[in-house]
Amino acid sequence: MIYRFRIMLDVEEDVFRDIEIASDSDLEEFHNVIIQSFGFDGHEMASFYTTNEFWEEEDEISLFDVGDIPGESRVMSETLIEEIVSEEEPRLLYVYDFMNMWTFMIELAEIVEREEGRTYPNLMFAQGQVPDAAPDKEFISEKMEPEDGEDDFLFDEDFDLDPDDYDNLGFGENWN
Repeated sequence: MIYRFRIMLDVEEDVFRDIEIASDSDLEEFHNVIIQSFGFDGHEMASFYTTNEFWEEEDEISLFDVGDIPGESRVMSETLIEEIVSEEEPRLLYVYDFMNMWTFMIELAEIVEREEGRTYPNLMFAQGQVPDAAPDKEFISEKMEPEDGEDDFLFDEDFDLDPDDYDNLGFGENWN
């Protein structure tokens, strides 16, 4: 089967690519198609993330094994597209270049039969140009407040340590 995806770059202008790729292709091939179709050089780290309907990250599938234990994390070259994308779960996030955080929203648009004489993967349509720099991302967290009856878990207002006074910082002689 052939999966048709719309891959949208998370920027203000409309920048997207429509790509056809075989469902039994691995995510490393999909990664290569994405970076080529958007004009990136491919020298940076990248990961796909499964998502829910609200585009919230779930499982990471990285370009290389980044787990603490070899073989612990999922990698693109060992994961087929059809294993993680379906009509019921049509969304992925893709992040390229973790220093700049180029972020893409990928959505399955259609599943079709392979067309004789067509080469896959296939760039069907391109809209917009990639900006010179990735947009700034706002990482906002909720302010944590202490529960009723709990002490403030942040620093006490009376907390006053001199970082140059090593003897009174609370580290034992062999603390490390």
